[in-house]
Amino acid sequence: MTNQSVAESIVKKFGDDVYDFEEPFGFLTLSVTRDQIIALLTYLKEDATFQFNFLTDITGVHSPENPGREFCVVYHLHSFVNNFRARVKVFLNAEDIHIPTATELWASANWMERETYDFFGIIFDGHPNLKRILNMEDMDYHPMRREYPLEDATREDKIDALFGR
Repeated sequence: MTNQSVAESIVKKFGDDVYDFEEPFGFLTLSVTRDQIIALLTYLKEDATFQFNFLTDITGVHSPENPGREFCVVYHLHSFVNNFRARVKVFLNAEDIHIPTATELWASANWMERETYDFFGIIFDGHPNLKRILNMEDMDYHPMRREYPLEDATREDKIDALFGR
């Protein structure tokens, strides 16, 4: 199995719903529309050739500098049978950060989706128990969003020269 053969098979099945194929460090990476994410994950998991039977991780990325694509949900998949890995991305608009849950495919998606919701606020529609997993329920923000400055500009106890500035 090669990145090329997997990519060709995916394009043949999903057409224009899959795009942005890349191979950073030889790692097959592609993007898919939100409407087709579950169909694509199901195909990759259940197809006899691919057998991506292990969901390594689900996480989020917040890029407020990309209008219309501020949020990204990233799935890392592994086929133990073929010793092959792939990364699948779904970009979301900040005004609509809903995506279908993958808990029907992998039980482990439950906690990964809860963590992604907790830190990024991405809502996994159909999730059986979508609530915070590591932070307190009464937090009114999602800490991994890039909505706040990295440093407190009002601090006076910090000497910039000590930080190479």
